[in-house]
Amino acid sequence: MRSIELVFDDSTDAVLRADWARLEAAGLPSLAAHTSPSNSPHVTLAAGMDLQAAEEGPWAALPLDVTFSGAIVFPAGPGKYVLGRSVLVTGPLLDLHRRLHQGLSGAKPLTLPGSWTPHVTISRRIPGQQLGTAIDLLDLRIDGRCTAARLWDSSTKTVTPLAGPA
Repeated sequence: MRSIELVFDDSTDAVLRADWARLEAAGLPSLAAHTSPSNSPHVTLAAGMDLQAAEEGPWAALPLDVTFSGAIVFPAGPGKYVLGRSVLVTGPLLDLHRRLHQGLSGAKPLTLPGSWTPHVTISRRIPGQQLGTAIDLLDLRIDGRCTAARLWDSSTKTVTPLAGPA
């Protein structure tokens, strides 16, 4: 699987990692337990096994201010859920996403314009009965800034910077 992701400035990254740490401290599943150097808070713009991006992306739009607007939950198997911070959909964010997909092939349908739900994952396989406790631990209304973009390739476990600080 390959994905193109927006990553955050240091202060936003720290706030999101604090979410992971609060869940972990409460004994709840969180991404804090995933200690790979490539694991960082991000917004996935596109994902797919055969993802191919144009040489030039819409990165002139960076940095991009974002607002997290609450919690979002996706199914992740029987009785398990993905918990994330919802990212408020804005014109600049949608424009960046649309322009990226104009020069892209191989993206999964859920990451295409019109189907995409921008978010930052906090926990991947949290049991349903723990969702309320987990959400109560998050300060859900914060602002942040995306300052870079990267390509993640799970088959090689590599991150390739696309724009912004390495």
